[in-house]
Amino acid sequence: MIKKLLLLLCFIPFAHAKTTLIYNVNGYTFEQGKLVQFHAIKFSDDTIDQIYFKHQALPKDTTIEKIDGKGQTMLPGLIDAHGHVLGYGESLQYANLMGAKSEQEAVDIVTAFASEKSDTAWVKGRGWNQVLWPSKQFPSKALLDEKFPNTPVWLERVDGHAGWANSKALSIAGITKTTISPAGGEIIKDKNGEPTGVLIDNAMDMVKQYIPKMDLADIADILQQSMQSLASVGLTSVHDAGISKAELEAYKFLELNGKMPIRIYAMVHVNEPQWQQIVEKGPIHTKDDMFTLAAIKIQADGALGSRGAALHAPYSDQHDTTGLLLQSPQTTHKMALAAMLAGFQVNIHAIGDKANTLVLDVFEQQIKATNSAHLRHRNEHAQVVRPEEIKRFNALNVIASIQPTHATSDKNMALDRLGAERLKGAYAWRTLLNNGARIAAGSDFPVEPPHPFYGIHAAVTRQDRDNQPEQGWISEERLTLEEAFKAFTVDAAYAANQDTLIGTLTPGKKADFIMLEQDLFTQEPSSIWKNEIHATWVNGKKVFQRKP
Repeated sequence: MIKKLLLLLCFIPFAHAKTTLIYNVNGYTFEQGKLVQFHAIKFSDDTIDQIYFKHQALPKDTTIEKIDGKGQTMLPGLIDAHGHVLGYGESLQYANLMGAKSEQEAVDIVTAFASEKSDTAWVKGRGWNQVLWPSKQFPSKALLDEKFPNTPVWLERVDGHAGWANSKALSIAGITKTTISPAGGEIIKDKNGEPTGVLIDNAMDMVKQYIPKMDLADIADILQQSMQSLASVGLTSVHDAGISKAELEAYKFLELNGKMPIRIYAMVHVNEPQWQQIVEKGPIHTKDDMFTLAAIKIQADGALGSRGAALHAPYSDQHDTTGLLLQSPQTTHKMALAAMLAGFQVNIHAIGDKANTLVLDVFEQQIKATNSAHLRHRNEHAQVVRPEEIKRFNALNVIASIQPTHATSDKNMALDRLGAERLKGAYAWRTLLNNGARIAAGSDFPVEPPHPFYGIHAAVTRQDRDNQPEQGWISEERLTLEEAFKAFTVDAAYAANQDTLIGTLTPGKKADFIMLEQDLFTQEPSSIWKNEIHATWVNGKKVFQRKP
């Protein structure tokens, strides 16, 4: 019987690994913390076998598939450490208000968008930013009511921390003069007590709960389209900063059916009613490493642009408010403790200095209580920090998850909101590094565009894409090119406990890389943001190819 089995085994076809060699490339990666160059890479299936330096000869094995890189620059796949995949996918289908220069222009964009949608129960949009308007004031429902008297309209601010509704939407939500603002939110009202149509942070849910929900198929379709678009800008992995149970199920479906073009490291949002039940089941790591759920997302406060960021002292341009904590400090402590005990990384959104103090206090107490420093907990944004507290990041082994383009977008209003003194600890990437903190970089898309080269450009120049201001905004906080690149590769991978898997082009790691025409490390810094991706590879497979 044993002889028969052995004989049968001899005839069972075994799958052979497909080995590929891409040569004639201008390759860059990090090796033992140093930037190195190479001219070829060999990988089998999804795993890197070897990179070849200039002095090394290439293999002559004829069974290896050989691809001429045509002198293009090859980089490790870029990682966005903080984005919103479903939100970005939805933004591709909603009225795009990014760059609208006035309230009237925003309404005109929405009107034109709605005219092409005959079956829309709700008109939705995102991207307005009153800071860019001449008035610099929040909009009102009046102009929307003129164009949409009978159709509900819901338009989210660029940062997702404020919403703009028309009267029909407010009516559906039952919001009137007598409606009281919820904890952690605000219904903006005029001098007569009438709701203006703008809702801040937790108050947004009063309208959003009435917008028709998508089913699993809809969510999965939008996620897939979103990921494909993200692959086209050179992202091979994204940390999805706050997903629901429905999104989790959609990701599971896509991964099971081999329909995920890029890797996702997901954080379940504590706004999800079942977040604790999800966490209690433990982290999720799929066999192909395309999807991981190993973190939770907590929001301590709102955003600076909508004056929802929690500050120790009143806003410099509105002395009657210090912003909003979205739940009590006690609740934030309890959430963090529960997640840490379940073995989950805790990632907490903190914009204002008061929120950052709270978050660092939470980490100091709960990391010690759970002995969980190895989980590499994160402060998402770390945007306005008291200078004397910056050293706490290194002391607590807490990662600063930053978004460089926020600095260059916010430069037009940050001084007004904070005043000169508080700016000393704001968007302080260089100071964080100098104090031993580890930085992971992202974009916070769809708040900002997802293009990682926009973020690298902003970190290096401290300028917007018009290369303004000339010397850079708070230029002493700029990063070197290598530091910025590392924040989008090595350190972003570290921030997801995936640094043994991705982040560098190293033997044994996954074959995730991108190809582009320009040499990132020799080009003028002012042009970094213009880089376009020629091809994106994930797990040894090409998932994006730019058309000629």
